Amino acid sequence: MKFENLFALPPLPLEEELITSLAQSGEVRIERIVSTGQATDWYDQAEQEFVALLQGNARLQWEDGSETPLSKGDTMLIPAHKRHRVSYTSNEPACIWLCVFWG
Repeated sequence: MKFENLFALPPLPLEEELITSLAQSGEVRIERIVSTGQATDWYDQAEQEFVALLQGNARLQWEDGSETPLSKGDTMLIPAHKRHRVSYTSNEPACIWLCVFWG
């Protein structure tokens, strides 16, 4: 049995996002991602992704240039191959994401 606290963080700020695999079985993967001001390159994932922002504020940018702001407690389902990137993450407080991926 594995025990983890989603809010237990390493010393901040982080130079790069911290991605921790929490569980994986077959086509399903669960990750905790910690961001402190990082933005990402573009994603075009073959998997669907359920995102829950547990702490912090962030913005997702879509291929058409539009953006979706996210705040603590917001969730979103990102369909497979929906091109997107993280354009902003707060560093105080750090962003804590819970992400579930499946094919």
